[in-house]
Amino acid sequence: MKIVSIKIKNYRMFKNIHIRDIPPFCVIIGANGTGKSTLFDIFGFLRDALKNNIRQALQIRGGYREIITRGQEQENIEIELQFRMKILDTERLVTYILIIGQNKNRPVIKREILRYKRGEHGKPFHFLDFQLGQGYAITNEEDFSKPDKELDREEQQLESNDILAIKGLGQFQRFKAATAFRSLIENWHVSDFHISEARGSKEISYAEHLSPTGDNIATVAQYIYQQYPTIFQQILEKMKQRVPGISSVEAKETEDGRLILRFQDQAFKDPFIDRYVSDGTMKMFAYLILLFDPNPHPLLCVEEPENQLYPTLLKELAEEFAHYSDQGGQVFVSSHSPDFINAVPLASIFWLIKSQGITQIHRAADSEILKNLVAEGDLPGYLWNQGWFKGVEPQ
Repeated sequence: MKIVSIKIKNYRMFKNIHIRDIPPFCVIIGANGTGKSTLFDIFGFLRDALKNNIRQALQIRGGYREIITRGQEQENIEIELQFRMKILDTERLVTYILIIGQNKNRPVIKREILRYKRGEHGKPFHFLDFQLGQGYAITNEEDFSKPDKELDREEQQLESNDILAIKGLGQFQRFKAATAFRSLIENWHVSDFHISEARGSKEISYAEHLSPTGDNIATVAQYIYQQYPTIFQQILEKMKQRVPGISSVEAKETEDGRLILRFQDQAFKDPFIDRYVSDGTMKMFAYLILLFDPNPHPLLCVEEPENQLYPTLLKELAEEFAHYSDQGGQVFVSSHSPDFINAVPLASIFWLIKSQGITQIHRAADSEILKNLVAEGDLPGYLWNQGWFKGVEPQ
């Protein structure tokens, strides 16, 4: 599944934006405060709403009044995602629409729709349609031999009008599109990596995937080492290439039953525990654990990966992100680094501009000037640094 389009209305500084033709590897640039984090927060918001409900997802972000665009308090928040997925071996463009408003100062889901075309022609058919907690879902959506009017509708009443319909219906295999979209949301990774949380000994537990903060990195490293030794060896080889001197990494169990990462520098006899290795070493290892996940996430969101990394490593890191997307995942990255942008194709770059509190988004590949300059051999990061990306300067 690949997200190909995002529409956002009245979510913080996004009064009305539409990002079209989103590539598998998408890089967002822009000055501080233009909305890079907010764009990524859309994914986190949907994940939180699926895990809990709309009210709680809004509350941890300050509430409805903090989220709604200034001056649009009487309007609704609208999020629309279009993604491609295979249904009966045919790739289809599926649209998910979520409209959030208020009822007596309480956030509610005014409309939730999941739709796609059943055939090559005609309008997209609503396979899920709920309003204020009531609606229907189609139970035999894959029976394409039947006309629309003969499809079986299952009426449902949700417990509350602030709960996503895909939260419940997505647990049942008979609702194919809802199940697939729920799985997409549950399994995407929105990184909020913190070096301080990744360091130090941790209680032994079980984890197959790196957490957003990276606090379980030792546990995941041990899991991959034990269950997927070939993949762990690939990670180690990448570490040797990226960080001079590193010859091995292990998750070592301490005497008090905890786990800690140890890095072996070939110049020294004894290994260093993670407390004494550089921030860049820790962050590179975390990214490799994430990017070589044996069961990769369908979508990664990573903010400013260049922090704590040497500029010479950024080209290789960009290539790792691109390789991840080539293998079937989708990657969204924000960056302030021209060195990182130099390693990214122009078709992957979008930039944000904020004017009078409202953000607009531009696609680099739509600029004839940028396309011509890159075709002549210029690199996108240098063009950005020289001011060719209108309205935004690197920071």
